[in-house]
Amino acid sequence: MSKGLIHVYCGDGKGKTTAAAGLSIRAAGCGMKVVFLQFLKAMESGEIEILRKIDLITVIRNEKDYGFFNRMTEEDKLAITELHNKNLKAALDMVEREHCDMLVLDEVCAAYNYNLLDRGLVEKLVKEKRDDLELVLTGREPAPVFLEYADYVSEIRKIKHPYDRKITARRGIEY
Repeated sequence: MSKGLIHVYCGDGKGKTTAAAGLSIRAAGCGMKVVFLQFLKAMESGEIEILRKIDLITVIRNEKDYGFFNRMTEEDKLAITELHNKNLKAALDMVEREHCDMLVLDEVCAAYNYNLLDRGLVEKLVKEKRDDLELVLTGREPAPVFLEYADYVSEIRKIKHPYDRKITARRGIEY
C-alpha cells in the first residue's frame, strides 16, 4: 500500500461512524486488514454486526455500556478509562503484530475530550503513526492535534434530525 493518511470525520451530524464503517468495508474489499476500535459504545448496532462478519476486519469495543458521560459515576469513569486504554493498546499491538493497513478509532474525539483514555498515547499515534497505516478518527469535536495532522477532515453537520421531534433511534438506521 502507498503512504497511509489520516482521516477525521467530525461534527454534530449523523453518519460519522457510518462513514468510518463504510471506509472499513471498502478497505477490506480491496484486501486490506482493518482494526475498528470503538470508544464509549457497547450497545449492539447493525454496522458492528456486519463488520464482525468480514474476515479482514477486527472489531474491538467495550462489553459493558456505561451510558452518557454526564451520567457516569467517578468509578464508571475510572473503569471505562481502564477499558479504553486496554483496548487501545490491544488495537495498536494488533496493528503492528499483524501489520494491519487501517486503524479506525471511532468516537476517539469524545473519549479524548473527556479524558477517558491515555491522551499521550493517542497523540503519539497521530504524530508518529507508521507511514503506511491509514488512520481514521471520528467524533463530534476533534482535538486540535487531530486536525493539525489530518489529511482529510470531513465535517458532518446536523441541519435536521428526527430526535429533535422526539423520534427515537431506529434499529438499522441510527444503530
